[in-house]
Amino acid sequence: MPGAVIRTVGLGKTYQTAAGSFAALKGVDLSIASGEFVAIMGPSGSGKSTFMNLLGCLDTPSSGDYFLVGSNVAHLSRDELAVLRNRCIGFVFQGFNLLPRMSIEDNVALPLVYAGCRRDERRQRARRELARVGLAGYENARPNQISGGQQQRVAIARALVNSPQLILADEPTGNLDSHTSAEIMGLFADLNRQGISVVLVTHEADIAACATRQVRFRDGLLVSDEPTRQAAPC
Repeated sequence: MPGAVIRTVGLGKTYQTAAGSFAALKGVDLSIASGEFVAIMGPSGSGKSTFMNLLGCLDTPSSGDYFLVGSNVAHLSRDELAVLRNRCIGFVFQGFNLLPRMSIEDNVALPLVYAGCRRDERRQRARRELARVGLAGYENARPNQISGGQQQRVAIARALVNSPQLILADEPTGNLDSHTSAEIMGLFADLNRQGISVVLVTHEADIAACATRQVRFRDGLLVSDEPTRQAAPC
């Protein structure tokens, strides 16, 4: 696919357990173009979380190839992979993963510390992304001083601070009420309209309806890949 930010060819993952080998993912072929908004769906044990871990370079495939913005990750060293992941991908998780003793601003700036940015640049970029997600003025607060929805906005700002081409979101509304979930999905939709590719895992049909494309897994296989029939106005 021209302009693919993600392309997998025969991607597979097998785990070794006490009971023997277990194929969590079985030869998945998938391309996602730059600027797409894709929902990954499927029941527990379907392989969707394994697939997302491989896309995020948090795990390594047992077979097949994975191309991230044109680079075959299987051919990269650990250091090269870390640089590519930090430059290209922003992660958003269900549990927010904020450090409780750090300020909101410092939480957002954390990826820039690993990237070696100067303190003044970290502060400027963190504040810019906090404003982008509607949290200007919260820079000095701590995570336990804001709501769950605001914490997820902080996590999204942290995902954006390195200007990634791709956001991977794993059940990003799983800990939120329906009203707050709708707000967060509206934010993802806005970011996608700005040109950022978004791939999210969800088991909720109303959340998946915000995406323009839905990919379903079952028993380690990709069983359907279709445009969203009636995309929700997120």
